[in-house]
Amino acid sequence: MTPTLHALSNWSPEAVVFDCDGTLMDTERHWQDARGRAFREFGLLPPPGFAERAKGVHYMDCGRLMAEETNKPDLAADLAAALLGHFLSLVADDPLTMPGASEFVRLLSGRLPLAVASNCPLEVVEESLGRAGLRRHFRHVVVPTGPPGEPAGPQPVADREPAETVVRPKPWPDVYATAARLCGVLPGAALAVEDSLTGVESAWRAGLRVLGVGPLPDGGDTGHADAWVRALDCEEVLGRAWDRPTSPMGEEQAHGHEHHDPS
Repeated sequence: MTPTLHALSNWSPEAVVFDCDGTLMDTERHWQDARGRAFREFGLLPPPGFAERAKGVHYMDCGRLMAEETNKPDLAADLAAALLGHFLSLVADDPLTMPGASEFVRLLSGRLPLAVASNCPLEVVEESLGRAGLRRHFRHVVVPTGPPGEPAGPQPVADREPAETVVRPKPWPDVYATAARLCGVLPGAALAVEDSLTGVESAWRAGLRVLGVGPLPDGGDTGHADAWVRALDCEEVLGRAWDRPTSPMGEEQAHGHEHHDPS
């Protein structure tokens, strides 16, 4: 049975952390197109069901998966680079938000600290949210500091974070754990909003409660999501958003404290 929002009825978050692709921004189709272009660039055919397996996966991991499933392991790095290049070109031309995402974010803005935890490169997230007019609502953007399994050298993810901090991509819990910490709340007091099982796993491992959004995954398995809704424009989501009065300084804080997290 699909978990409903009723599971969160007696609880209110102290912060909300959003995934970007497929949750805030309608970019999954861009990733799908980019994967198709990358496959064609190297004369390869996408394996059956690859789109579902690749959903929410870091682009470096996706490049490896593309190479492994086409029996071309030596092309992993080249496929990953081609994938990212094609995606950046596509998203720059067509930055669309998911249904209800803009309204939901604006309803929460000023009431709660908001952050983004994404597997995408920082420039993709910043550009997408900026072009959609949403970047100013988020205090923090957290992305991985290096490719999965090969973290970049020590670098800060925020001006208050230790320089040696390394943030691994989803499904590791790092991006969500870091986002909650930067928002100043314990993980269990934060709500993650996710569209993929990879992201749900990451948020759950970090200790956040999770609202899944979008079409149900194949087989109806919602993983560790506390609740799942078809879209953020549904009445039960917008109606809650999120049961807290706006603080006198809330709007100023939401718009005046945009920490650029160089993760």
